Amino acid sequence: MPVLQLLKDYRSYLRIERAMSQNTVASYCSDVEAFLSWHDAPADTISAETVEEYMRSREDISKRSQARILSSMRSFCSWLVLEGLMAENPCDKVDSPKLGRYLPDVLSVEEIVRIMDSVPLSSWQGTRDRAILEILYGCGLRVSEAAALTVSGLYFEDGFVRIIGKGNKERIVPLGDVAADAVASYLQVRPEPRDTASDDILFLSRLGKAMSRVSIFNIVKKQALAAGISKEISPHTFRHSFATHLIENGADLRVVQEMLGHESIVTTEIYTHVEASSWQRNVLEHHPRKF
Repeated sequence: MPVLQLLKDYRSYLRIERAMSQNTVASYCSDVEAFLSWHDAPADTISAETVEEYMRSREDISKRSQARILSSMRSFCSWLVLEGLMAENPCDKVDSPKLGRYLPDVLSVEEIVRIMDSVPLSSWQGTRDRAILEILYGCGLRVSEAAALTVSGLYFEDGFVRIIGKGNKERIVPLGDVAADAVASYLQVRPEPRDTASDDILFLSRLGKAMSRVSIFNIVKKQALAAGISKEISPHTFRHSFATHLIENGADLRVVQEMLGHESIVTTEIYTHVEASSWQRNVLEHHPRKF
């Protein structure tokens, strides 16, 4: 089967049968396309040795990126097995790169407050930006989830918001008073949607259409700079901070898992290590024999 047709069919499989997000599909297909271009041979000739050789050729990138590529290849080869184009998955015999535990950067509560207070509320865009930041931190949303929020998904009286997350999975997240008030203020000045496709989209651009992930990223960067925050942050930093602060204040790990929409509790457990590392630093900084 020609490579282009193979990739087209694989993309359809990921999107329709696996219900993966557009970004994940693009990432998987990009990795596979790069491998197939390097391999320059029929897909059914892929072997464990071939994959290992390719991984060695990519040692210039980080271990985490290497692990992502291997994950993409494992998925692709699993699909080839399902399609009867390969007898077994050669990637099952390839060891994943050893990764150190990744501890995400988080903001302190004081830094969160500084960022929120830095947003000027004299225009509707400022009111919108404050609402976006409050939602990111108050509900622990992914940037794509914040961009896709709908007006019909807000339930102010019941105190929650309906989220459509990865894999088109729905979850319900509590909406605190501060975030709810910020969103309610924005709704009073929300511009007219440009078209029917944007009618139910909560956060609109100046053109009256849904905001992009990049636009929200730029808002976060701009307000961090305005607040004098020197850390390298992104919208996801608010999500990390949300989870870390919940666990620091005694929230149950399973509850945080549901709030974040993690499929595995292992993914959520990273935030217990973030909290532990903060506790460790605090102890060492104040210990009388730290020097």
